[in-house]
Amino acid sequence: MPPVKLYFPPDDINHILDDVKKILQSGMLTLGTYTKDFETEYAKVCGVQHAVAVNSGTSALEIALRARGLKDGDEVLVPTNTFSATAAAVIFAGGRPVLTDVDPGSLCMNAENAQRYVTPKTKGVIAVHIGGLICPEIKEIRKMCRDSHLFLIEDAAHAHGSKLESQSAGSFGDAGCFSFYPTKVMTTGEGGMITTNSEELATKAKILRDQGKENFQSNMIVELGYNWRMNEISAAIGLTQLKRLPEMIEKRNKIAKYYDQELSKLNGIKPLARPQNILHNYYKYVALLDQEIDRENFKGKLRMHGVRCGGEVYWPPVHLQPIYQKLLRTRKGDFPKAEDVCSRMVALPMYSQMTLEEAEYVIKIIKEISGD
Repeated sequence: MPPVKLYFPPDDINHILDDVKKILQSGMLTLGTYTKDFETEYAKVCGVQHAVAVNSGTSALEIALRARGLKDGDEVLVPTNTFSATAAAVIFAGGRPVLTDVDPGSLCMNAENAQRYVTPKTKGVIAVHIGGLICPEIKEIRKMCRDSHLFLIEDAAHAHGSKLESQSAGSFGDAGCFSFYPTKVMTTGEGGMITTNSEELATKAKILRDQGKENFQSNMIVELGYNWRMNEISAAIGLTQLKRLPEMIEKRNKIAKYYDQELSKLNGIKPLARPQNILHNYYKYVALLDQEIDRENFKGKLRMHGVRCGGEVYWPPVHLQPIYQKLLRTRKGDFPKAEDVCSRMVALPMYSQMTLEEAEYVIKIIKEISGD
């Protein structure tokens, strides 16, 4: 059993093929009507005024940061429990990431802890919605940012369709940054999206994604940009996947509910709790092993029975990655909460077309290898 699977029902495949034919016949392969429609529809889903399609979640982060005008020496707070791209984007945009520890109960940034790292050099915060769970303290972090005159960016790479109290991921900060990499709940093959209520930020993002040109028809370069454009075929795939998003989230939640129910009865492994006011898209289903259980041995036994876990979110955390130990002078022991919880997490198989019978098999094998 694989950790993830793409979800493209036959009707969707046929629809996408028809769209590809239309795109090829039109001769407009980038920044055309499909991209504009995808941006419009994605903005509606997130409840924001603007969405800007780009070629990756990493690009979305760097563009959002560059749009804030980072200068040498400017600091941006980043939780150590994230993918390298979150911290790297700060460096590429001209700033310096300052890592923070995380809340073991959510794997996300904690507002009170983050406040400790704010200095006169701090210009902003990136809050990461891990595994599809909106950072439970995102409103508290937003208040901290407003009180301290900091920008707030949501790394929502995992959080398509996730909500906190009916408000969507990507609508809490100055900008939200999404990824459509193939493993995500919805995909465009490769791609990303920036969401914002700021017309100024959206305009700057559109300039930066297209080599810094003042507009798509112009040759006048007004910013130093890159080729960060989304192509029309990716946008067509995204439009089809976006229509499936509510269905995919509903199916994932049914599997997650079963996992929660069964894992709560077992010894040695427990589900990561989901706050009741959050709609989780379950990009990842995270469970935590007791400290005495060897994770690699546990995962190896699952593989022997045909069950493969997904990649952790994340191990090792950023401060234990060799390049950041060199660049930021971090070391083991700097962030003990993240080190502990990240070393014990496992991501059980989770995909939109997963059946209850498949989930039952996963639990059956866990019980067998755990002796329950």
